Amino acid sequence: MPKIVSPQVEFSGLLAQIKQVTPEIFADNGTNYLNLLEGRWQEAGKPQDFVSPIDGSTLGQLPMLDRATALRAVQAAHKEAADWAKVDLDERKRRVQDCLDQLRANVDLIGKLLMWEIGKTYKLGFTDIDRCIDGAQWYVDHIEDMLGKREPLGVVSNIASWNYPFSVLMHAVLVQVLCGNAAVAKTPTDGGFISLSLAFALARRAGLPVTLVSGSGGELSDVLVKDQAIDCLSFVGGRYNGRNIADALASVHKRYMLEMEGVNTYGIWNFTDWNSLGEQLKKGYDYGKQRCTAYVRFVVQRSAFPQFLETYQTAIRSLKVGNPTLVDNPDDKLADLAFGPVINARQAEDLDRLYADALKTGATPFYEGQLDDSLFLPGQDRSAYRAPRALVNLPRQSELYFKEPFGPIDSVVLVDRVEELVGEMNISNGALVAAVASDDAKWAERTAKEVRAFKVGINKLRSRGDREEVFGGLGESWKGAFVGGKLLVEAVTQGAPSELVLGNYEDAILLPETT
Repeated sequence: MPKIVSPQVEFSGLLAQIKQVTPEIFADNGTNYLNLLEGRWQEAGKPQDFVSPIDGSTLGQLPMLDRATALRAVQAAHKEAADWAKVDLDERKRRVQDCLDQLRANVDLIGKLLMWEIGKTYKLGFTDIDRCIDGAQWYVDHIEDMLGKREPLGVVSNIASWNYPFSVLMHAVLVQVLCGNAAVAKTPTDGGFISLSLAFALARRAGLPVTLVSGSGGELSDVLVKDQAIDCLSFVGGRYNGRNIADALASVHKRYMLEMEGVNTYGIWNFTDWNSLGEQLKKGYDYGKQRCTAYVRFVVQRSAFPQFLETYQTAIRSLKVGNPTLVDNPDDKLADLAFGPVINARQAEDLDRLYADALKTGATPFYEGQLDDSLFLPGQDRSAYRAPRALVNLPRQSELYFKEPFGPIDSVVLVDRVEELVGEMNISNGALVAAVASDDAKWAERTAKEVRAFKVGINKLRSRGDREEVFGGLGESWKGAFVGGKLLVEAVTQGAPSELVLGNYEDAILLPETT
C-alpha cells in the first residue's frame, strides 16, 4: 500500500466551516471560543489548550470558567426554566424539530470534527451524530403519549464523558428540553467541546433553553451538582466521580441518573460456534473499547481455551488501527479502520502502566498487536495510538483485575466450574452489560440471571440501546432513575406525588426483571 502524505480531512477546512456556520461561538478575535450562558455566547474564561489525539496538534482552547461564572449560568437557566415550562408542547416540538433540521444540514461537518476531537473513525463519527438526530426525532414523533400530563422538573444538569458527545449528551439535552426543562451541560474536558459548541449554537438559534459551559470538574462540580437551582442531574463517567456525586446528593431530594463504569464480562461455557464469536470480538473493538458497554473480560471454560485463543488471535489480527483522518468517504479503502487513537497520550500511558503492572504481578500475555506504518502519515505523532493487547491468568493483586481499562486491553480468566464462571463475571459488583455464550441456550438463560449486569446477551453482545429499550445498571455501575424510551421522559419529569420513577435509588422502584 503506498504511503499517504496528507490527511483527507484537514482540520483547517473544518474550522473555516465552523466560523461560517456558527460565528457566534468565537470571541471578536475569531480565535478564542466562548461559553453559552444567560442566553448568549460570552466569557472566554481562562483558555486552556486542547490537543487532538490524532496527531498531538492543538485544535483550539477550552474556555475554562470559574465557579462564580458557572453559578451565573445556572441561575440564569433557573429563570429561563420557569418561562420555558409555560411554552406549550406543540411549540417545543417545533423548536426541537428546527434544531434537528439544522443538525442534519451539518452532519458532515460534525462527523468529521469528531474524528479530530476524540479520534472517532469516519464511520463511528457519523454514527454518533446520526444516532443523536434519529433518536431525538423519535422522541419528537412520540412525545405526547410518553409525556401525558407529566410536568418538567426545571433545570437538568448534564455532565458526560467525552466518548459520545452526541448520541449520549446532545441527545439527552434535546429530550430534556422537549419535556419542558432548561438544560445546562458541561463540555467534556478531554474532547468534543468544538462540535458541541456548534450544536448548542444551532439549538439556541432554534429558541431552545440550553446552556453550555467549560471548566474543570473540581471548579464547577459544586455548582452543577449541588446548587439548589439544579433540579436533576444526568452524569456519565467513572465510578470514582460517580460515587462522590452520589454521596453529595444523598441528603438532597433531587432526581439523578448516574451512569458509571463496570467490568463488562463475556462468559463462555460448552460452546462451539467460534465463527460467530470471532465476528463479535471484532465488533467489540469499536472505538478501541472506549465505551461504557465494552467487553474487556472474557471468562472461558479451561478446556475451550485453545479454540478461544485461535479465534481471538485470528479476529483481532484482522483489525486495522490507524489515523482516521486519512478517510473522507465511506467507500474509501481505509474506511474499515477498527479504531484510531485513544483519547489522549495520558490515557495511552496509563494503559501501558496497567499492562506492565499485570505482567509484573504474573499475568501471561497472549496477544500484542503492532501498528501498521501505512495507516499513518509519515512522521506523525502516534503517542495516543495503541494496538490491541490481551492477557490471561491475571492475578487478583493486579490493578487490572478489578478495573475497566477503557482502552484496547482484554483479559481472560480460565475456569473449571460454572460457579467459578459466575463469580468471575461478577467481579466488579455490578455492570451495565454482560453476555453468556453456550450451545445450550436454556442453560445460558438460567446462568444469565445470576450475572450482576443490567443487560445480559445470550450468545451475542448487548449494547446501551435507546428509544424503546430501557437502560440502567446494577450495583455500583448505576445510581438513580433508569432511562430509555418512556423512562427517559419520566426521569426528567414529575407526575402525581404517588408516582415513583423506575430506578435503583431512594424514591424509585426497581424494574421486575432487575430484582
